[in-house]
Amino acid sequence: MLFLTVAAGVLLVLFSKRQSNANADPDDIAAAPTTTQTSPAGNNTATPTPSPTPVPVIETVTPEYPPFNIDPRNVNPDILPVFNGDNAFTEYAKEKKFGDIVLKYWHFLNNDIVTSDVENPNIYFGAPESYTDVEGITTFRGNHYRNSAAYGTRKVTEKKLELVWTKDIGSVSTGSSYWPGVGWTGQPLIIRWDEDIRKLMNIKPELKETDLVEVIYPTLDGNIYFLNLDDGKPTRDPINIGFSTKGTGMIDPRGYPILYTGQGLNQNGDNFAHHKFRIFSLIDQTELFSITGTTPESFRLWGAFDPSPLLHRETDTLIQPGENGILYRIKMNTDFNRETGELSIDPEVTKYRYEGVFDPNIGFENSPVFYKNYLYLADNGGLLQCIDINTLEPVWIANLEDDTDATIVLEETDEGVFLYTGNEVDLRCIGKPQPAYAECQLRKFNALTGELIWERSYRCIYQNGVNGGLLSTPVLGKNDISDIFIFNICKTTDWKSGKMVALNKKTGEEVWVKDLANYSWSSPVDFLSDDGKTYMIFCDYAGEMHLMDPVNGEILYTISVGLNVEASPAIYNDMVVVGTYAKKIYGIRIK
Repeated sequence: MLFLTVAAGVLLVLFSKRQSNANADPDDIAAAPTTTQTSPAGNNTATPTPSPTPVPVIETVTPEYPPFNIDPRNVNPDILPVFNGDNAFTEYAKEKKFGDIVLKYWHFLNNDIVTSDVENPNIYFGAPESYTDVEGITTFRGNHYRNSAAYGTRKVTEKKLELVWTKDIGSVSTGSSYWPGVGWTGQPLIIRWDEDIRKLMNIKPELKETDLVEVIYPTLDGNIYFLNLDDGKPTRDPINIGFSTKGTGMIDPRGYPILYTGQGLNQNGDNFAHHKFRIFSLIDQTELFSITGTTPESFRLWGAFDPSPLLHRETDTLIQPGENGILYRIKMNTDFNRETGELSIDPEVTKYRYEGVFDPNIGFENSPVFYKNYLYLADNGGLLQCIDINTLEPVWIANLEDDTDATIVLEETDEGVFLYTGNEVDLRCIGKPQPAYAECQLRKFNALTGELIWERSYRCIYQNGVNGGLLSTPVLGKNDISDIFIFNICKTTDWKSGKMVALNKKTGEEVWVKDLANYSWSSPVDFLSDDGKTYMIFCDYAGEMHLMDPVNGEILYTISVGLNVEASPAIYNDMVVVGTYAKKIYGIRIK
């Protein structure tokens, strides 16, 4: 049974007329200008009062879902989505046609189906450097272009790496598998707290008066660790979630003491629990809010949250994709008093659900990327979508031909706005005789139109559970390497080897190629020395961290970090932090 409701009052919002042209300039879509009328000087005729803009009403349907009591023991990532079940609600599907392809999608407000337009929050992201003014790395790859995991300055003279500290951590077992230390994408968050915020939090008393730079690290062992960047010692007790985090968390970009983090696994030994996305107060480490990923309105049961979210500061809106195939747009209603430390949120959750068109494997593992009001996400079935975050409608789509987990990187230039992405060797090889091979396709797209600019392919090996192809986020060349893009590709000759390629941004032609004895899922990190020279940190399957010259791929220095590195490093000034399968977090100095 379905009940028609009209949310008139609480859900009323003022917003500009929605733009529906899929090819419209994002400048036009982002916000309509407000006009005012004034009387000419000396005109005694009163200016008529303009009519108020009609306030749209959000119309919803309250569905009666079938009984939903799913045991987490019965949930695994191999269960395909069901698009024709009792929760399909096909009569309320919205549609967008792209050539011969029809993409069906739905909007939800909490669990109700939205049959009208959704609320328009007028989200408009600026330049990447405007994402946050916090000193540090607050999300995966630093900002909404996902183009940097290095903050601060450093003077490279010796071209060496030095081990400064380690922190022992643990592991979990899921019966058939073992998850030690830190896994993919596993980038640490590093922040220098403002003095007034530092004194509010439950960090150790002796650190409250220091100029603390804190490392915050959700890990596979079920804990979120808080460490001093200087020496790796705990700054406060860990938060015990009890289940693994495989992705990367986020610190509030306003410098608020709020941590956002997802859960990657639903089993720890004999214990099971549904995946959750959680929001914690870092005043006292209490959980403020959570979303359960296995939910009745989702087509897919697997509810992991690997993507690292983003928060739009001006509208207090959080954007979090899930591997359940739902995109969450959350109006946070944050209330924070910097003097007293009083902190509260009152989230309102709007959701975008879609049906797979190229492959049934929906769901997101890469982190969201933004250009103004355009959101870019690729899914487990190879569907790349450009979505207007204000209307939650698809603008253009592309077929990437296979699972795409690596986060896209966006570049804005005088010639246009572009996306760089690459797929895995996965779906195309399932069920084929082993070893199976397919092409990892690296691509550049026009971000505004979806036009494919160039494509370059590399033959890779399929291995179930440890796929070949592109798993790491590529490096956008800047400064003295501004003409290249660097990709790290897995399993190119055999199950162990890899290849790093620097491609010309404009043509896609190879600038240099380096064969790697050991593949890597870890994302390389570029950083600038004070003398204007760019260097790169790269970690691999053998547990080695390399200092590299990205101009030619030369390895300048290598240091051991124990075992396989799936996690991606982050750099604050001259310190590199990364966790590994050695069940340790490492602090390494660039010299």
